[in-house]
This record gives sequence, structure tokens and C-alpha cells, in this order.
Amino acid sequence: MIRTALKHLSVLALATLAVSCATSGNLRSKEDLVIAANFKVIKPTKPDQKAILEKLPADKITRITYSGKTYYVLPDRADGQAYVGGPKQYQSYQQLSQAKEQALEYDKDVDHKPGKKSAVNWSGWDGWSAADGQTN
Repeated sequence: MIRTALKHLSVLALATLAVSCATSGNLRSKEDLVIAANFKVIKPTKPDQKAILEKLPADKITRITYSGKTYYVLPDRADGQAYVGGPKQYQSYQQLSQAKEQALEYDKDVDHKPGKKSAVNWSGWDGWSAADGQTN
């Protein structure tokens, strides 16, 4: 029961983070996720790097092969840079993105109406039962 409540609280915290990210716009949200996934910010210096960056779709992470290695790139044309990660960073990004989506879905399912009882049974938590108006 405690695990379930902690899980709900964790998801709620992720939902708060996700909602704040979503309000900043799609690119900003992706930027936050790729940074959290340890993508690196690079400014292209070579002409071929600049050409690749210009061809990539905006607001989308694209898989590319450069010098025989696989990279995942999110262009930020406004700042003339890109967020670049390898397969491990991309896998981390996918996990964070999935957690964000789950948090958003959870947030939609939570009933925020005033006066409603919480779905969590707080009375099972020793000493916390006062949260729903009961005493030990």
C-alpha cells in the first residue's frame, strides 16, 4: 500500500515536471528531455556539419551516421547549435519521453475538484491519517 502511494506521488511529481515542460513549447520540451538524457550541445564548425544540420527537420530527433558512427541529433536553428547523443543517450531520451507521457496521462486522470477525497487511502499510513480528517 505504501509502495502504491509512493508510486502515485512520484508520478504526480513527474506530471508536474512534464506539464511545466509542455507549457514551454514542443522544442523546449524536447530540449529539456535531451539535456536530461545527457545529449551534448554542439555548434557545428565544419561545413559538412553545418550542411547536415540545415537539412535536418526542426523539432525532431533524427538518426544520422557521421564518420561511421551513429548519432541522434535535435537541431536548434535559432541558436545555431544542435543537441547530439549516441544510442545510450537516445535510449535514455525515449525512457524519459515515455515517463513524461505517462505522467501527463496520469495528470489527466487525477480528479482535482475541491472537496473530493484523495484516491490514496492515507489512513493506512501510521500517523498520517490526520491528512484526511481522521485521528489515531
